[in-house]
Amino acid sequence: MLIFAGLIFTVIGILNIVNPNFAWYLKEGWKVDGDSEPSDSYVALTKIGGVIGVVFGVILFFTGIFS
Repeated sequence: MLIFAGLIFTVIGILNIVNPNFAWYLKEGWKVDGDSEPSDSYVALTKIGGVIGVVFGVILFFTGIFS
């Protein structure tokens, strides 16, 4: 189970690093008609969260392999 959780965290983290606007469009973007985009601070915090997610996912993955 830890291996699966590690993979999920890693994939979501990579998605947040590569395309931080994706989460914003899923949560808020569909509500707005027009040229609205996330703020720079939102994008930066989403990328930081992605890095944390990848690190946590890798730790869970290797914990699941070696347990």
